Amino acid sequence: MPDTIPNEVPLLRMEQASRIFRMGEVEVPALVDADLSIGVGEFLTILGPSGSGKSTLLNLIGGTDRPTSGRVWHKKNELSNLGDDALTEYRRLAVGFVFQFYNLVPTLTAYENVQVATELVDHPLNPLEALKMVGLADRADHFPAQLSGGEQQRVAIARALAKRPALLLADEPTGALDLPTARNVLGILQRLNREQQLTIILITHNPAIAEIADRIVRLVSGRIAEARANKNPIAADEITW
Repeated sequence: MPDTIPNEVPLLRMEQASRIFRMGEVEVPALVDADLSIGVGEFLTILGPSGSGKSTLLNLIGGTDRPTSGRVWHKKNELSNLGDDALTEYRRLAVGFVFQFYNLVPTLTAYENVQVATELVDHPLNPLEALKMVGLADRADHFPAQLSGGEQQRVAIARALAKRPALLLADEPTGALDLPTARNVLGILQRLNREQQLTIILITHNPAIAEIADRIVRLVSGRIAEARANKNPIAADEITW
């Protein structure tokens, strides 16, 4: 299903991108013929049940995997043709990752966890400034075990932001959180998208969460079944499930 948006030069583009995993003589298609364009400053949700191809699509966009066939671009650079070193550079400089489980280093403070990311790029945010953006400047000296789940996820977001990425990829970032905490985290993402013009792609299996974005892409059995503009995104604090 072709999918276009008004931007003349998309930040990201996929053309007939497929990813097939081979298990012995059996081929398992995880993503099939995906066509997708994503504009600068867009907030996009990828919606679908477990096994629908959401994480596979995100991995191709994030440069952690390559398509079996088809093509993927970041601006004018074809990611699907890049070597390992060039893909590592793309991930290091252009992409921030946020996952369902926070992946913080337990022996480092919130400040130090963010500081680790700043060492990967030439012009990072100050770690304290990144923590301030997610409302945690006053918790900078706390270790992960001293923080709630929502606070740990906010540290993870700050860590991603500290690199000043062009793109933030969030894979079920509220999957381990209760509703009030999830609202808080999603509200931060909405604010960052609006105020920083940060391009955000968020994976979710929850239709209620999908409605916070500018556009919703729905995956079914590895295929893009629908890609629709969301003219009236709901505010994160209005989400319920």
